Formats: sequence, structure tokens, C-alpha cells
Amino acid sequence: MSKKNILCFGDSNTWGYVPGSDYERFPADVRWPGVMHTCLGPGFHVIEEAQNGRMSVWEDPMEPLVSKCGMDQLPAILESHMPLDLVIIMLGTNDLKNHLNNSAAMIAQGVITLVDYVLSSTAGPEKSPPPVLVICPVPVFDGPCPFGHLFDDAAGRSREMAACYAEMAEDRGVAFLNAGDFAACPDTDCIHIDAAGHADLGKAVAQKIARMKESDYLGW
Repeated sequence: MSKKNILCFGDSNTWGYVPGSDYERFPADVRWPGVMHTCLGPGFHVIEEAQNGRMSVWEDPMEPLVSKCGMDQLPAILESHMPLDLVIIMLGTNDLKNHLNNSAAMIAQGVITLVDYVLSSTAGPEKSPPPVLVICPVPVFDGPCPFGHLFDDAAGRSREMAACYAEMAEDRGVAFLNAGDFAACPDTDCIHIDAAGHADLGKAVAQKIARMKESDYLGW
């Protein structure tokens, strides 16, 4: 039996940014996709497509040299890794930057644009659209932040995102998980989860996939 291909499409919290560091990265087996892979077992191929600063459908005018727009990148990524048996999307934290002025509802709408693209694609087995699991990122820590004033007003809006994502996922008939139920940002870093958070989130995602399989949503 061939392995099931799972794409994890995310930002620095999927990349494994070590909180409070200068672009240090957790090892593969510590990052939540790696923990998820360990829990799921050898019958899976987990693909990490993560970029620091990635947003859903916007570019960051403060970072003009490298594209941060997930929507611009997603089509090529899907085509590169097809066939995909599951696409996991965890984005939205960087959409909260103050200079972008996005509400929680606007950010959810950005993520739903990505979901809609996956559901209209031929990136799954036999050119079918792959199933989707949407993960709402953990809330921004409401305290001192090592990234200047980028997220000064983000904490409150970030706590509104889970309800917006859940409504969006239900409307599209895709699976949903709230990362904030399993992980949180430490007080040393306003947006990045620590190793314990990665461990708990990876286990939770693996359990969610098991439930999705039992419900026949995945069709495996």
C-alpha cells in the first residue's frame, strides 16, 4: 500500500521558529508536523511547506523582496506534490500585523480563499480535490513582543479568529481544529509556540486525522 501524502501549508509555527531566537529552528522531530508524523506512523509522507512571515492572500509591504502571499504560492506547491491525500492549512498569524489592519473575519476570508482553491483543484488522487483540514493558529500573546510593535493590537483580534475559522470550515464542509486548545505562545515571544506546544499540537492533529478517517471524510 502506498503512503498517504499530507501537505502542511503554514508559516513560522509550521517551520518551527524557536521562540525568542534569531531565526533558530526546532529539529524536524520536534516540529508539530514531525510529531504528527510520528503519531500517525510509517504509512504517511508528511510534506512541510512552511515560510516565515507567510500570510493567506496578502503581501507584506514591509517585506517587498520575498513574496509572503500564500495564495500566490499555493498553486505551484499543490502541483509539485500531487497527488495529495490531505492538505492542512495553518495560516493567519502574520495577517494580524498592525499595518495590515485586518479583522479576524477578514483573515478567515483570506484562509477560505485558500481552501476554495484546494477544493477546486485536481491535486488529489485521480485528479480529485484533496480533503482539507483548517487549523486556526494560537492566539497572539498579550504582552511584550520581540518583534517591535508589529503585533501591538493583535492579541484581541487573534482571540476572535477561532470562531471565524470554525464558521468558515463548517460552511465549506472541511475539517477544523483550533490550535489554541492545545498550545500557547510563551511570554518570551508573542507569536511562536515552544517545543511543548509543538508536541501537544502534533499529537492533537494526529488524533484529529484519526477521527476524520473514522468518519470517512478522508475516503481512505
